[in-house]
Amino acid sequence: MNIALVPARCGSKSIPFKNIKPLHGRPLIYWVLKALDDATSIDIIYVATDCQKIADTVEALGLKKVTIYRRLAENAQDESSTESVMLEFFDQLKIDQEETLFLAQATTPLLQSTDIEQAYTQYVNSGADSLLSCVRVKSFFWDENGTPLNYDYKDRPRRQDFDGALVENGAFYINKVGNIIKANNRLNGNIVIYEMPEYASVDIDEEDDWLIAEKLMQKYRPSPEI
Repeated sequence: MNIALVPARCGSKSIPFKNIKPLHGRPLIYWVLKALDDATSIDIIYVATDCQKIADTVEALGLKKVTIYRRLAENAQDESSTESVMLEFFDQLKIDQEETLFLAQATTPLLQSTDIEQAYTQYVNSGADSLLSCVRVKSFFWDENGTPLNYDYKDRPRRQDFDGALVENGAFYINKVGNIIKANNRLNGNIVIYEMPEYASVDIDEEDDWLIAEKLMQKYRPSPEI
């Protein structure tokens, strides 16, 4: 069985109730859940939340594969790691270690079901232990000491000749439950990368991110039926 887990806690200091704030006509979390729900490779989706308001909103969406997991308050604090709620979830629901887990982030609304399907095919065919999504960024990176990290400033490449760097966008991760428990980490072993388009780098954390996401959604995601 392939299980998806989407953490969505109440607390959000930058944007209150961010996970269920309307974006492009639907609650923010809808877009990730819809992508997972439409993916044939996903069997069941759990939204791990400590919030009744989020639970009510998610249940009202009527997505057939989605169910609510009530996460413990101790793993829903500002300082709580995603790994802590993953391990709690495995333990509380006695998830078989042979199951495959898709960890998805509620705040990356440009994720689509085709990404899930293609990434899962890549994961299976590669024989990798784990997979993460990235976007390619054609930026020149420096450290605080004035040292370039990914190019030679004396021989500055043209953008079209520059490979750039792959940056983790946090949209989703794939791994076996047993691997995650053993490593206490969403990634381990032989790791492969699924590359998403650059526009999918949007991860909503601040108000400006919201404005950018709304414009990109208008271009790349069809309007939902209301």
